[in-house]
Amino acid sequence: MTKTLYPLLIAQFLSVFADNAILFAVIAIVIQTNHTGDWYIPALQSVFLVAFVVLAPWVGAYADNHPKSRVLIVANLVKAAGATLLLAHVEPLLAYCVVGMGGALYSPARYGILPELVDHDRLVKANSWIEGSAILAILTGMVVGAHVADKSIDLALAGTIGLFAISAATALLLPITHSKKPPSGPKVAVFCQEIRSFLTMPRARFAILGASLFWAAAAAVRVILIAWASQILLLHNASDIANLTLFLAIGIIIGAALVPKLIPLEHLLRVRIPACVMGGLIVALGFTSDVGSARVVLLLMGIAGGIFIVPVNATLQEIGKQSIGSGGAVAMQNFFQNVAMLLSVGAYTLAAARHVGPATALLALGGLLIAAMFVVVRHFPRQPPGSKGLTPGSFQNDG
Repeated sequence: MTKTLYPLLIAQFLSVFADNAILFAVIAIVIQTNHTGDWYIPALQSVFLVAFVVLAPWVGAYADNHPKSRVLIVANLVKAAGATLLLAHVEPLLAYCVVGMGGALYSPARYGILPELVDHDRLVKANSWIEGSAILAILTGMVVGAHVADKSIDLALAGTIGLFAISAATALLLPITHSKKPPSGPKVAVFCQEIRSFLTMPRARFAILGASLFWAAAAAVRVILIAWASQILLLHNASDIANLTLFLAIGIIIGAALVPKLIPLEHLLRVRIPACVMGGLIVALGFTSDVGSARVVLLLMGIAGGIFIVPVNATLQEIGKQSIGSGGAVAMQNFFQNVAMLLSVGAYTLAAARHVGPATALLALGGLLIAAMFVVVRHFPRQPPGSKGLTPGSFQNDG
């Protein structure tokens, strides 16, 4: 930990806390206003994710072309605007999309600033702190947001607006890091060229695919869990569901804390093990029928997920810093993983519309995650130890 990292930890904790408080405030709105159809909550998740996909060519470049500490401020203000729209009783799908736009801008700046604050040897540990504190914010944000929203939705939304403002103010304490000159040409064309260049690097390609699989599974679990908890565990309000997901969040914190000693950047391929374990636990959740067992499975699932995603994020940030820019690399990661999340949530939405049960959906999701990871690992190239694998065509022996 360096002193420059503390303001980032505080700022992102407050912002992520408010993100998840808003989510459960919106779920409370849906429950209390009886929006029709099982499709509505997955649709809310989808409109949030669409912003990450559509804005990817612009937000990564914006984060790299401006001081990232100041980009964090702008992103928080956009999120606050979305919360204000919800408070004004604007259609939740539209208002939550605005929150997603703020999130799409926030992510490249939050993760992209890390390689500018710490060196190579501390990057995994810094990601561990960031990921762990983010999950702690998710955990507390879900619980507090759900409990407050069950009592007063307006109070919950007003609180999130205040938290976004405090987070923006805290970001003023971060150093004004360097920015780079933007490349010439249309942003979409430049973004497509950066994708082609970035994916020629084997480690970058593996990390992008791995992160996409992880977040696709995580997004699907998140929306399936709402229906599953209602049908199988007979939990029927936002706070009960939030309390169940606490164990998933606690597990990710534990996994993020363990990973610096287990998977250094030079051994990225080791992440295949926790990824497959995570898939197996998703399958196990589909066979679970009581709250106690569900908590244990979700805790272990979170540990595996935390061990998997932290080194993947650190790898993408470092490669991005040495090539297209760390903000651009995170935006590209967001593009691919949110497309994957949209596909997974969309597939579940379609399955739910055709009356596929949540337990069956969990079994299918876990099996698909394990199969997909085997395919990704099978195409991961090899090279002699000691090579960094940061240039096109290079290979890495990471086992």
